[in-house]
Amino acid sequence: MSGKTISEKILARQSGNSNLSPGDIVWAQPNVAMMDDPLGPKMIEHELRRLGNQIKFPERIVVISDHCAPPSTILQADLLTLTRNWAKEYQITRFHEYEGICHQVMVEKGYVRPGELTVGTDSHTVMGGALGSFSTGIGSTEMLGVLITGEMWFKVPETIQIKFDGTLPDGVMAKDLILRVLGDFGNGGLTYRAIEFSGSTIDEMEVDQRLCLSNMTVEGGAKAGLIQPDLKTFDYIKTKMEPGNFESLEPAYPDVDANYCESKRYQTEEIRPLIALPHNPENVAPIEEVEKVELDQAYIGSCAGGRLSDLVAAALILKGRKVSSSIRMIVCPASRTVYQQALKQRILDILYESGAIITAAGCGACGGGHSGVLGANERCISSTNRNFKGRMGDPSSMVYLASPLSVAASAVTGKITDPRIFLD
Repeated sequence: MSGKTISEKILARQSGNSNLSPGDIVWAQPNVAMMDDPLGPKMIEHELRRLGNQIKFPERIVVISDHCAPPSTILQADLLTLTRNWAKEYQITRFHEYEGICHQVMVEKGYVRPGELTVGTDSHTVMGGALGSFSTGIGSTEMLGVLITGEMWFKVPETIQIKFDGTLPDGVMAKDLILRVLGDFGNGGLTYRAIEFSGSTIDEMEVDQRLCLSNMTVEGGAKAGLIQPDLKTFDYIKTKMEPGNFESLEPAYPDVDANYCESKRYQTEEIRPLIALPHNPENVAPIEEVEKVELDQAYIGSCAGGRLSDLVAAALILKGRKVSSSIRMIVCPASRTVYQQALKQRILDILYESGAIITAAGCGACGGGHSGVLGANERCISSTNRNFKGRMGDPSSMVYLASPLSVAASAVTGKITDPRIFLD
């Protein structure tokens, strides 16, 4: 029998089935189950009461209001109130609002742990895979089952191994790497597969950027996007966990003879700044091929591109420069923690002095429907993860996905711009 991948080992542990193989159906207990405001309590409260009103493992539940915080409509305000009251009624102690995007809060609070199974009512829950967790998004009906029974069924996914070796070239970030993957595998090419990222590039990459890689695997349909934990992982999470919990970690690592359904290797030095054209993250092209497309907005934020390293990258371009008068630039930090870090390091000063607008931490225009939505026929370059029609505003608007470096460079010129011209 061949060895096991990270995903197979985690699902085996949580299901008690050590002989599982890709394609098997298993019942497994999530270590953590996260609900957000749009797909959480509002969607399940009536059925939960009808089915007995009992949560089997309340200590495993996390509730985070992020899409509608701060609210921009009465409906959003009411949804926040409902979510807050539900968490209080069911004595959910791990409740957060106005603290940022749920996925960012999950890793900042130490809720996502190597070797564990994490589920959440948002597709970008896959971001937790960067810490060595099998993290995946589920629907509200599945979450209802997890609340009542403490478990749910999984089909064990096949795993694709993706290796990046070499040094990141100037102007290239993790966003460019994942866009390369999405462009190569095409529409649905990763569907219900687990992805394992590895290689010397990943080894050298800071956790902030690894989170972007895992986050966007779902744009190709992946079930999970994992990176095996290393010293950087443990250094990242050690200060975020409660005292004594760090020693209880049981990380999972792939066996040397693990069975992958496909392996793909990239030489990172060959990758250049990329951009995803409307209206699909897989519609990828080198940024120089679409340079000089005029823009109305540049946006930095989201669970894919609003962390401290992303703001630092933007500041690298914008320091001493001004945002073009023909464009508006909006910066939405992924969390209050990121906001505070950027304040202390005076990164927000640089961005503000360049002409950028700094908004409250959260989903913002990407998933919250406020703080930067687009009007009819407007064009935006964004560090977010999706550019589907109508995702960021009017259905006639167009969103181009790129790295924070590329977004900042484009803000300076008012047109889609290769960031390397400012890095020479």
